Amino acid sequence: MTKNFVLLLTLLLSSIVSIADDGATIYAKRCAQCHDESSTIRAPRPDALRNMSPEGALAVLTEGTMKLQAASLSEEDRRALAEFVTGKKFAAALRSETSSGACPAGATFKDPLSGPRWLGWGAELSNARFQSAAAAGLKVQDIPKLKLKWAFGIPDVSRAWAQPVVAGGRVFVGTANGKVYSLDAATGCVHWTYDAGNGGVRTAISIGPAPGGASSRWVIYFGDRRATVYAVDAATGQALWKTKVDDFTVATITGSPVLFENKLYVPVSSGEEVSAVNPQYECCKFRGSVVALDVATGKVIWKTYTIAETPAPTHLNKVGVQMWGPAGGAVWSAPTIDAKRRLLYVGTGNAYSEPDPGTTDSVLAIEMDTGKVAWARQMTAKDWYSISCSRGKENCPEPAGPDFDLGGSPILRTLANGKTALTFGQKSGMVFGIDPDKKGAVIWETRVGRGSSLGGVEWGSAADEEAIYVPVSDVANPGPEGAGSMNALDLATGKKLWTLPSPKPDCTGKTAATGGGLSFGIPGCSGALSAAATAIPGAVFAGSIDGHFRAYAAADGKIIWDVDTAKEYTTVNGVKANGGSLDAAGAAVVNGVVYVNSGYGVFQGMPGNVLLAFSVDGK
Repeated sequence: MTKNFVLLLTLLLSSIVSIADDGATIYAKRCAQCHDESSTIRAPRPDALRNMSPEGALAVLTEGTMKLQAASLSEEDRRALAEFVTGKKFAAALRSETSSGACPAGATFKDPLSGPRWLGWGAELSNARFQSAAAAGLKVQDIPKLKLKWAFGIPDVSRAWAQPVVAGGRVFVGTANGKVYSLDAATGCVHWTYDAGNGGVRTAISIGPAPGGASSRWVIYFGDRRATVYAVDAATGQALWKTKVDDFTVATITGSPVLFENKLYVPVSSGEEVSAVNPQYECCKFRGSVVALDVATGKVIWKTYTIAETPAPTHLNKVGVQMWGPAGGAVWSAPTIDAKRRLLYVGTGNAYSEPDPGTTDSVLAIEMDTGKVAWARQMTAKDWYSISCSRGKENCPEPAGPDFDLGGSPILRTLANGKTALTFGQKSGMVFGIDPDKKGAVIWETRVGRGSSLGGVEWGSAADEEAIYVPVSDVANPGPEGAGSMNALDLATGKKLWTLPSPKPDCTGKTAATGGGLSFGIPGCSGALSAAATAIPGAVFAGSIDGHFRAYAAADGKIIWDVDTAKEYTTVNGVKANGGSLDAAGAAVVNGVVYVNSGYGVFQGMPGNVLLAFSVDGK
């Protein structure tokens, strides 16, 4: 799958022996194939890597997401490579936090459930990404008055990627270098920082009361790129427990854990599709899963694989290496909770190898108490694909699938007739409404995009009580009107209410990049809408690859506010920062303020390292 999951220094192709070269030579031999701007793999480009410090890059190579790929490099080689890709010498990091970013001592953490809030990925258990008028605190007529309230510079990262969560007067946000920040929602100052190591934290954060403890104690939960889940005291940043939920080498957590009652439901995905680029790699053995944890202890209650069969040897690849299957079915997004039916719903990704298990590119309904799969509805069969299909093809299944993952969380909504529907988009460019009472039977389906391995609906939609608002990213397969659009569909019928193509982006000062037989134009110069949408009564917010953050009128799609976030900022914590592409995570709207990360600089995007807060007149 070529989703925006991107490992922090993705795919330094491993070699058999170490070499003693300078950083430039090592990069050319090991890294350029995936990190240069001509790459078709979603790896950080050189300009994004230069945002890091050499210390941070070295940590990724020695103990982070690139540990396996850099295992054959000597310590000297790793240091040389870290200095080359960052353009800096050790002990001369570009960015650092300053004392001016710390909040005054003595601040208290308020009850996060007593006031306006945005919890977890979808704001509520239905994953509708819809904020009520009372909690949003923002009227449609005031949206054109939105101005920057504060900007927080994220130190030592190659991109900004996690969705902010707001509760108790705090903003909680994870970063690509494994830090989690608790910021003051009003000013952006830092209350505390938790260091989860170099795995990177891209999940939104769940918050709940400490089980069995004092009602005044609150806990945050999140996952990292090394498939480890953490529980941390929300007021102090003190670690409570951590649990590794999958031991597979490249297992990871991209979707946000969801808290319900006394369980934390964790989706598990992987980067094994990228591992398949190596023709000597025995592809593939990973299976996506959902893990239920006890919130008091972190103990695993149950673990359910999206593919029931254990991978077994199948055939030899084109260079004589043993292949395995079935594999894949990663869960990229947050589970959706259906308390009435005692079910949780997840979307799954493509298969990595044959045979077709029947549960990839599917919605699975899982009994939340037992972990048993109640039903599965597959949207695309025989969709087996790995990155090898665009690089070398030694490990590419035949025939290769289209890579049409279900990357966004299913949205649970009650229709006007009283019936319930699950709605979601797919990278095929299709949007579906299915019936959870009829084992996912399709109610309606509507095409909104052309679709591709990077196209269609990537990270998710938003929905009010009447419509679903669907952003489209056809960056690799643009139509006559461009690569992106915002769409509104009737929840009950799927009928298109309106479609608005993205405004033509400004390509001034940018350079073209093509690769792998696909042309993606100019990095950052795309109107593709890949990030998840966010809705409030009367308006929808969505970010674009070209850095523009817009608000659309829910009634007709008219753009009522547009700000270009791809620029430099003066930050509240004194860290040098700039914005870039908006991708993956969406915005959180709470108490009159709109919070969003800018700088998801991978593949077709522009890197950045800033969290932005907008309010009416910047007040």
